[in-house]
Amino acid sequence: MCATPTDHDDPSDVCSPPGNHDREGNVMSDRLTVGVLGTGIMGAAMARNLARAGHTVTAWNRTRAKAEPLAADGVRIAETAAEAVEGADLVLTMLHDGPAVLAAIGQAAPGLRPGALWLQSTTVGLEDVAALAGLADAHGLVLFDAPVLGTRAPAEAGQLTVLAAGPTAHRAALAPALDAVGARTVWTGEDAAAGTATRLKLVANSWVLAATNAAGEALALSHGLGLDPQSFLDLIAGGPLDMGYLHAKSALILGDGLSPASFAVSTAAKDARLIVEAGARHGVRLDVAAASAERFERAAAQGHGEQDMAAAYYASFAPDAEPDHTA
Repeated sequence: MCATPTDHDDPSDVCSPPGNHDREGNVMSDRLTVGVLGTGIMGAAMARNLARAGHTVTAWNRTRAKAEPLAADGVRIAETAAEAVEGADLVLTMLHDGPAVLAAIGQAAPGLRPGALWLQSTTVGLEDVAALAGLADAHGLVLFDAPVLGTRAPAEAGQLTVLAAGPTAHRAALAPALDAVGARTVWTGEDAAAGTATRLKLVANSWVLAATNAAGEALALSHGLGLDPQSFLDLIAGGPLDMGYLHAKSALILGDGLSPASFAVSTAAKDARLIVEAGARHGVRLDVAAASAERFERAAAQGHGEQDMAAAYYASFAPDAEPDHTA
């Protein structure tokens, strides 16, 4: 598929000649061979949508059982990370954190093809971006810093928002993959190593995590004061304080819909800590983000780590006094 001129700054990126690669080994086809490293909630959905779009996809996960269901969608399951990326035009990483990505790429190294594109979609810390950029240089990979906005449902529907930074000269080659996993790509810069996409992702997540915990605390306070939480939701409905996100997360809490997670408590705790650390590195104190991290960690310690991040609601109660909304 050719990109439209308005999608790119460089007119030479509008169309690619036929064939998989040019003389320098750069990707030149709209049908890609993709190696996916990480098949959790997001990685599995992205791998599935890439395969459905006609790309040849091989996936690897540290726990193979989590990758196995993808075989029904035409995804080949690899025994090793190196096998997953062998000869791949594009490597997609969607893992838990920066150290996990570094480890996976290290394991994949024997199979990496110089000139391959690397779509790094894991939410990582700012210090991790520099390390990943160095690893890309060492293996001759074209790095795109590309975290995503969205949870399980938009990931499964191929409706993610991709925040991306990377060289214009290679964006046309990457476009078919972005089209398969997302509804929108927001370009933040040319240099993946600068981490501009990751910076924007951390800012966006700071808002999402704060809103999640604010919703949970309002419901918890309602319960603690002997009120029906629905009375609070009805009070603000349709007014300037209302928001769809509040109702969505409240419905999960009150309707016992916390599993399977759209975005897990344990992952939210990790992201909250990354946000606090990023602020501290740049002279910004983030009290709400720090409190959010503590709430998520407390909820995880109470046994809610794999539930939807709305389960941070339970951090407001002692473990032996958690409300039962299943009755």
